[in-house]
Amino acid sequence: MARQEWTTKGFIDEPAPAGCDLKAEIRRMCAEKKAVVMAHYYTRAEVQDVADFTGDSLALARRAAATDARIIVMCGVHFMAETCKLLCPGKLVLAPDLGAGCSLADSCRADDLRKFKQEHPGCTVVSYVNTTAAVKALTDIVVTSGNAMKVISQLPQEEPIIFGPDRNLGAYINAATGRRMLLWPGACHVHERFAEAEVERLRQAHPGAKVMAHLECRAGVLGLADVAGSTAVMLKYAKESDATEFIVATEPGIIHEMRRACPGKVFLPVPLAGTGACNECEYMKMNTLLKVYNTLRHEWPAVEVDPAIAPLAVRPIERMLSMS
Repeated sequence: MARQEWTTKGFIDEPAPAGCDLKAEIRRMCAEKKAVVMAHYYTRAEVQDVADFTGDSLALARRAAATDARIIVMCGVHFMAETCKLLCPGKLVLAPDLGAGCSLADSCRADDLRKFKQEHPGCTVVSYVNTTAAVKALTDIVVTSGNAMKVISQLPQEEPIIFGPDRNLGAYINAATGRRMLLWPGACHVHERFAEAEVERLRQAHPGAKVMAHLECRAGVLGLADVAGSTAVMLKYAKESDATEFIVATEPGIIHEMRRACPGKVFLPVPLAGTGACNECEYMKMNTLLKVYNTLRHEWPAVEVDPAIAPLAVRPIERMLSMS
């Protein structure tokens, strides 16, 4: 296939040689090319299994920066590869599919945020890590779902804050702290779809199960949870809890890691309302073994960040790290 066709697609769909063991070849190329594969918890199980590191977006970027690898293959969505590049400017950062976007990041465009800031002068801008580099460059502090509460609690109670783009995470923080942050009206399309009725249905069918919900879920779902938090918080709770059954309201890719870490425990994904189908992120699932193989083989597609934006986008991440 011609490189122009690859560019149009944003990924390489060249078939692997007959009889090729994709996992073995990926590991061989990683050793040969001094590469590491990073996989988000929401990617396919086989992609997680072949990765050097699994985790959430910022943790993966920080692990990538700490390695001596020449190449980072970021299996997740596009803003995650951008964040890797921000923290690893001297490394070649590859994304198996440039089309793997994020509904939450897409809900907040840099031009729109710039205009909103102008309409609300004097506000500190706190942005969730699930944003583009261009939005981070307009931000004062970046936060994750795991440290947002801790970081924002260090700001004066009266300090005016614009929080974006996740309105559900922002609303949770407002309710917990009594703040009145201005919330950007964005949301993750996966977590927004979880319904209280489906959580209740599973809880009635499994009365001993504990409910875990990600902070990107709506308030009604969070209100039903025994633990509400980031992926790291949910994993820790699953490992340490005496419970043997868990109802999980987040992208079900993480259940692969939960089962690996907690053999013998049962994890029940909350399905799409009225369908029984898994509530999956189609963007995360765009990462496949074949794409990882081809990405390593051809060292393409690479993710770059505008050099005029990069230093501005790194600054709010560094401020977050100093506060968490």
